[in-house]
Amino acid sequence: MYQVAALLACLGLFGLTSAADAQQPPSPRRIGVLLVGLSPEGKEAQEFRQGLRDAGYAEGRDVVIEWRLANGDYDRVPELVADLVQSKVDVIVVDSTVAAQAAKRSTSTIPIVMALVVDPIGSGLVTSLAHPGGNVTGLSMMTTDLTAKRLQLLKEAIPRVARVAVLWNPDHPFHSKVLEDLKMIAPSLSMELSFVAVRTPEQFGPAFSDVSRAHAQALYVVEDPFFFAHRMTLFKLTSKARLPTMHELRRFPDEGALMSYGPNLSDLMRRSAGYVDKILKGAKPGDLPIEQPTKFELVVNLKTAKALGLTIPQSIIERADRVIR
Repeated sequence: MYQVAALLACLGLFGLTSAADAQQPPSPRRIGVLLVGLSPEGKEAQEFRQGLRDAGYAEGRDVVIEWRLANGDYDRVPELVADLVQSKVDVIVVDSTVAAQAAKRSTSTIPIVMALVVDPIGSGLVTSLAHPGGNVTGLSMMTTDLTAKRLQLLKEAIPRVARVAVLWNPDHPFHSKVLEDLKMIAPSLSMELSFVAVRTPEQFGPAFSDVSRAHAQALYVVEDPFFFAHRMTLFKLTSKARLPTMHELRRFPDEGALMSYGPNLSDLMRRSAGYVDKILKGAKPGDLPIEQPTKFELVVNLKTAKALGLTIPQSIIERADRVIR
């Protein structure tokens, strides 16, 4: 009788334990986010977090974000990607073409979400926007399609400008294509271009000496995570040189540059969270079409224009999505 009671007690305990085990919440999914130019504290990364919240995820409960930061240093990207792969995250989100290429070389199984990639097809990341295949999907920034438009807007804003310096990074996989596009459009705008390459922070000073020797009247900055990470250095040098600048990203005029025209990074980062949601719910990245920007913003900083002694035409001001006065 005693043995039967003991057996029943054990069975009851086992049943309680099994029920308790069954009620344990699942472990949080792990999202690796590799930022080459951005930072976790920046507005763009916060919008990614907001996108996850909008999809119903709570950090710590449902997902854990593992941040990896390159601070604009391309040389660190492969080791940071390798670290995420070794950590066996469920998905990798990248903020640049450089990071996307490194991630694709490192893994063919972990899904990769491109948040801010210039040209996924031209960069060899996918063969089709509609059917990317493989383990890469996300968003395209359409940067090269807007190259000519930016130069045209710069000419409209400053009609007298004839000599423009172009700041570019030879290590960026797509900058050479942008330079070719600029060379094609410049003659029709009566512009003479000089190209100034910068790969490291130490090269900014000599580069601006080259800009001065070229007698440049404006600076066109080709979008790059390295330049974004070191934008305060750029601001100081352009301010000292009294150079109006054209950028792609609105953060530049928001923080003191003259103009920008391009997609909204915060919007793209927020939308990339939607891809993460679909993948965590079982979708294959190769089956998720790559989306393009839905809105392009023209931002003009009139405070900077005034400081430079420039009068921006009313036609530009009326077309601007944001005017900083």
